[in-house]
Amino acid sequence: MVFKKLLGAMGAGGPSVDTVLDGGAVAPGGILSGQVHLQGGGTDVEIEHIGLDLIARVEAEHEDGESEGAAVFDRFTVGGGFRLAAEERRSAPFRVALPWETPVTELYGQPLGIVLGVRTELAVAGARDKGDLDPLTVRPLPVQEAVLEALGQLGFGFRSADLEYGHIGGTGQQLPFYQEIELTPAPQYAHAVNEIELTFLATPAGMEVVLEADKRGGLFGSGHDALTRFTVSHQDAFALDWNTEVDGWIKELVGHRASYGSHASYGSHAAYGHGDPYAAGSGYGHGGADGYGHTDGHGGHEGRHSGPGMGTAIAAGAAGLAVGVVGGLVAAEVVDEVGDFFEGDEEDGGED
Repeated sequence: MVFKKLLGAMGAGGPSVDTVLDGGAVAPGGILSGQVHLQGGGTDVEIEHIGLDLIARVEAEHEDGESEGAAVFDRFTVGGGFRLAAEERRSAPFRVALPWETPVTELYGQPLGIVLGVRTELAVAGARDKGDLDPLTVRPLPVQEAVLEALGQLGFGFRSADLEYGHIGGTGQQLPFYQEIELTPAPQYAHAVNEIELTFLATPAGMEVVLEADKRGGLFGSGHDALTRFTVSHQDAFALDWNTEVDGWIKELVGHRASYGSHASYGSHAAYGHGDPYAAGSGYGHGGADGYGHTDGHGGHEGRHSGPGMGTAIAAGAAGLAVGVVGGLVAAEVVDEVGDFFEGDEEDGGED
């Protein structure tokens, strides 16, 4: 993935930048690496810093409806503090860690409709240019893949995925937005829910899995949404019978009638929005009773089932997702010169 642009802020004789990301998708919390190649222009210049911004297309709800914009969700300085001579070529290698909550953009190579980018900023003697954007591809962590695969095997279908500006109360969410994956219900739950919304909040220790069900009013009266949260460790990815595990989560979600009035619940825990999910004793994984209906060890769990899963559903459903920047203030910092997000790469002669 490459982009190249003559920096407009520096004039026609200014330096050019060519940023190359190492190939392949990166997992949340993983290392993004590559090179920033500089080509000197007609005169010597002082390179104050070379920065990388991680950018996402995010949706925001407001009184007038919804809008889309682009938000910076992390920033790195990967070089600078040197003189670039006229016509000199110089490269700045970089290795930076993605935030653990970085959204997943693909599953089994199929795009989910989530758009992320890496933007290079070059500061030369007080002048700055935001450069262009290079697409960033993020694959799921093993636990995320296991949960999605189980949902597919249980009969849930992929509807869409987006990034929502805001914070899920009571969680350890760090970014100013969260990823929401919308699923059509499996046949056995179609009488109870219109859709299931799934959010992953990863940390170095494990994963918060937040499930929200849009209830059908005929069965539960008011038709309120219900929400539950579960925690698992990264080691659980290869240890659990995920079909049984996830099916238990869904049954708990749709069965929490007592919590509908308060809109939320923490599995078997307190109401949503209370407590510290990372406090001592909250416990990732399933070693001992943890308040989420699990007991000691992994007894009785069998290997994961095989067969068509969420990958098949996404292959069928994700192709038609439309992603476009409509603009709007959506986060702490808004990218104001995004345009069509990635179109400029092609116009500037870049390649993917």
